[in-house]
Amino acid sequence: MKTPPAYPRNNFDVVIVHKITELYKKLYKISQKVSKRDKFGIFLKIENACLETLSLSVRAAFTPRIEKSKFISHLRVVTELLKNLIRITYEVNIIDQKIYLDLQTDLQEISKMGWGWLDFIRKQ
Repeated sequence: MKTPPAYPRNNFDVVIVHKITELYKKLYKISQKVSKRDKFGIFLKIENACLETLSLSVRAAFTPRIEKSKFISHLRVVTELLKNLIRITYEVNIIDQKIYLDLQTDLQEISKMGWGWLDFIRKQ
């Protein structure tokens, strides 16, 4: 059985969509290892926020240029929410420092991609 490629596969796949998808996979695997209370508490919120960022990035990819900025702006807000929720999980010892730093690195990159995409749209 072949494993799926770890890179965008077609013209639709915007890099940020791929990055958010990879982040969600990490979060999903981590949530399986946390306690039931945390899994259905804060991690449920984190997973939902991550899915919302994925949804917003896909919507922005498919909408006309004139409408993209509202989705990308909302994407940036939800990304900041994710950063804060993940910081909380670290501060209350739900995840360890290594996982925290890995997730925050991904979120920083997603945030920069969102800023860059928004800047590009606004300049055109």
